[in-house]
Amino acid sequence: MKPLQNIVLIGLMGAGKTTVGRRLSQRIGRPMVDTDQEIEQRCGTSVAVIFEVEGEEGFRRREAKVVEELMAQEGLVVTTGGGAPMDPQNQTLLSRGFVVYLEAEPRLLWTRLKTDQSRPLLTQSDDPRAKIDELHALRDPIYRRLADLVVSSTKGSLTQVINQIEARLIDEGLFRPLSENA
Repeated sequence: MKPLQNIVLIGLMGAGKTTVGRRLSQRIGRPMVDTDQEIEQRCGTSVAVIFEVEGEEGFRRREAKVVEELMAQEGLVVTTGGGAPMDPQNQTLLSRGFVVYLEAEPRLLWTRLKTDQSRPLLTQSDDPRAKIDELHALRDPIYRRLADLVVSSTKGSLTQVINQIEARLIDEGLFRPLSENA
């Protein structure tokens, strides 16, 4: 069994990485760290404000530092911001973990995000709906290349998504249910 390898959730904004990460963390008994929340905690402000003050480049520098620190640890469930896997250095670091791509159709992401004012890449865009399509087209191939497992986060319930991930973690020797640990 390889119990210490990090489990990393990647995907577009709104795909459910944080929600799935929290529930997965509870189910498999590992601490969860969300890179965006970690950055907000360290800076004492929101991602949106960091984008406004430092621009995307400043935010990405902070993000890369957090990814590096988290991937130097073991036994975590790590959820990333949607852009984190776009950086080649982050790709190398994230691929040390077991990477789960939470895939979601852009049309459904738009339904989830159209009233969310906390997403700088959307709020700064003249056409947020088109921006989601653009991000999906750009990022989906990279997410798929990095992924050890691709799970649709928009087909089925949260429990079904978690069950799919857990089953694969068991197959990979990354998790053993309590009934097998006794």
